[in-house]
Amino acid sequence: MASAETDIVIRPGTAADIPAVHALIMELALFEREPEAVKTTPAELLADGFGTRPYYEVFVAEDPQQGIVGMTLFYTAYSTWKGKIIYLDDLIVTESYRGKGLGRRLLDNLITEARTRGVRQMRWQVLDWNEPAIALYRRIGAELDPTWITCKLGL
Repeated sequence: MASAETDIVIRPGTAADIPAVHALIMELALFEREPEAVKTTPAELLADGFGTRPYYEVFVAEDPQQGIVGMTLFYTAYSTWKGKIIYLDDLIVTESYRGKGLGRRLLDNLITEARTRGVRQMRWQVLDWNEPAIALYRRIGAELDPTWITCKLGL
């Protein structure tokens, strides 16, 4: 059972949080119907986020009774038109905590962090069938831009 939302603390993730972060990633992959697509291991997440050259940062939502129940994983990128941007790779809230405002709190926390860093834009993607997430993004005033096509190149 979820604790009161006010008990949940959002804080920068640490190396000790990596097992819980990986578990959330796997939960998201199941939700998105692609568990086999996850190739990152906890060891890679540890090295890539907390090694000599961190490639990403993470904020975690921690319930004092249940542990890590949500996260935002992001990195700073650069736009020739906008300058510094934050790319939100994943916003994940464990299933039993969804629909209670935690996703909004995580997103608001990252927006505040972006403003503190002088970032001009945040970018992310959402699956076209994920209506709860789309509704959240519309509520905060995000532009869902159908004119850009996501390109991927496997290496």
